[in-house]
Amino acid sequence: MRRVTNISICKGIAIILMVMAHAEAPGWLCHFIFEFHMPLFFITAGYFFSLKYLDDVATFIKKRIKGLYWPFVKWSVFFLIIHNWMFDIGILNEQYGNETGGVTHPYTWHQIQQNLWNIFTAMGGYDQFLCGAFWFFRGLFVASILYLFLYKVLNLCVSKVPKLSPKSVPYLICLVMLLLCGWKTYERLNVITLVQGGYRDMMGCFFFGCGFIFRHHVDKYRQFISLRHVHLLTTIIFGAIVYLFSVYLIANMNWRSTFTQFLSLPIPALLGFLMTYNISLWIDRHQGWLRQSLIYIGEHTLYIFIFHICAYKVVSLLKIWYYGLDIRQIGCHMVIHDYSQQDWFWVAYTIAGVGLPLAFYWLQKQVTDKMKRLRATTAE
Repeated sequence: MRRVTNISICKGIAIILMVMAHAEAPGWLCHFIFEFHMPLFFITAGYFFSLKYLDDVATFIKKRIKGLYWPFVKWSVFFLIIHNWMFDIGILNEQYGNETGGVTHPYTWHQIQQNLWNIFTAMGGYDQFLCGAFWFFRGLFVASILYLFLYKVLNLCVSKVPKLSPKSVPYLICLVMLLLCGWKTYERLNVITLVQGGYRDMMGCFFFGCGFIFRHHVDKYRQFISLRHVHLLTTIIFGAIVYLFSVYLIANMNWRSTFTQFLSLPIPALLGFLMTYNISLWIDRHQGWLRQSLIYIGEHTLYIFIFHICAYKVVSLLKIWYYGLDIRQIGCHMVIHDYSQQDWFWVAYTIAGVGLPLAFYWLQKQVTDKMKRLRATTAE
């Protein structure tokens, strides 16, 4: 599918919001962001789903393995290898951890082996304090393949019912996933074959399907918001509704979500996507550094997912120096909690969390390109 720059801008905004929330931005802002930022990634992924894969499942799965499973395995193993070394140099320690008081520990040889097995067989076993966002790789991997499977099954079933149109299949998938997630959360059930019980993967499938549906109505939607003042008005209304949910009916894609939180999630998540989509359309119409920057960020979210927590450590060193804190607080997950709701270090964390991974990618690409040119010159 052709490059869709406004969707890249959507993804760019979403990854910045994710880094911002992980940086312990002010509570009201974090609650607002959590309502929709992760569903947005599943929606934008579903936007590009193609029905051609119904007859070419192998190609689709190969692409998912290459784009999601392999990066997950490669970097999870890397962080597994350096986990104990992080304790030796002080990046991790057993005194400081997350906001709830949980800490991480060096792995025994047995734990290393078990985590290695979990990484390959279940897309689990990743370092929670250095790879806290890695659940998304598994979530999208499972959600997208599950969506393809359900589409094939329901498409076959619908073809045998004269009164049902094949166009109803995407809506049936979303309905099925909502019902299953409602059942799961109401009865506190778990999919024992999926790490964390499967809620994120199943809700991810629902939002993936919403993205596919949206793409088929995007022209009508864009025509609607092109009317005078409608674009601005809908953006404000969507944002206001999301904010009200974040105050009175807080929800996110937490794997331990209750039934009430499940009920509270779809509306602000979908409206948050539409709000972001409206903003991305406006940005996409205006040439300049903001548009180009967000497109670039949106097309390189992988590196930010992988390295933003590591990048935080640079700012943590600065914060330790500024407040005269215990140097071991660099081990806080994801950022240093002291004064986090009083100062503006979350801005610095956000800039570093986005900028440093992209700088690493740019540097890596420069080296790789130079080596390719060198090899080509040598071959001549």
